Amino acid sequence: MDSAEYERKIAFRFAAFDQDGNGYIDRADFSAAAARLLAEFGTTARCDKGQALYIGAEAFWQGMAGIADVDGDQRVTREEFVGGAVKRLRDNPERFAEIARPFLRAAIAVADPDDRGKAAVPAVERALQVLGADAGTARIAARSLDADQDGRIAEDEAVSAFADYFTVIAPDA
Repeated sequence: MDSAEYERKIAFRFAAFDQDGNGYIDRADFSAAAARLLAEFGTTARCDKGQALYIGAEAFWQGMAGIADVDGDQRVTREEFVGGAVKRLRDNPERFAEIARPFLRAAIAVADPDDRGKAAVPAVERALQVLGADAGTARIAARSLDADQDGRIAEDEAVSAFADYFTVIAPDA
């Protein structure tokens, strides 16, 4: 894949992080995503799962800022995201997924009312919609995350899919 195509694909991902659509990614975008997930699943911010989700969101933000916030202003512009993500993902695509791991782990726990360590596919579909995916994309994505076809999605499946999402060849996939 050529550099322009790769940058276009990464820029497409920017919109998923820019939750409020203000043209940059900041801590508030990650906190807003956590708040929406908690509301969707009727989980309070003060319970263990709620706290873990906010801590995971903060860790994810810190990792994102460390990768892409070139000017240190605590917000990541589209250009910084494209430049930072493209440069680092080419060298180590799993690193970006690993900074998301605490958030993904906590999000799965929030969507897992039975505390079995895996979230049901329909719950993950709901979570993806809350995070901005349209219904069709969320349905397809949730089903494809279930690698072992047991009807539930584990942390490793989610982290692996997250890495794939940022490194697939198709620009708009």
